Amino acid sequence: MKRLIYHILIPAIMPIVFFRVAMLPVEVLGCLMRGLLALLIAFVSGLAAIGAAVMGLRGRMRGDRYALWWLASSIILAIPVVAFILLA
Repeated sequence: MKRLIYHILIPAIMPIVFFRVAMLPVEVLGCLMRGLLALLIAFVSGLAAIGAAVMGLRGRMRGDRYALWWLASSIILAIPVVAFILLA
């Protein structure tokens, strides 16, 4: 259960926040601020995805059987980056 929380639920916060900011009406934040916030969230999420992928690769090379959890985290964290590219 602990791995599910750390590797699935906590990384899932980034896509939720990204899509929440992206779906806000323009009148709430303005177009520029909304875009900058989406860019910042996608950038931080991308860096975290790279870090999770490195941790998973390092664990895989050591023979850690839980390295696939890091792969799941990196895929979840890559969602805002892909969405930002597609929405931009």
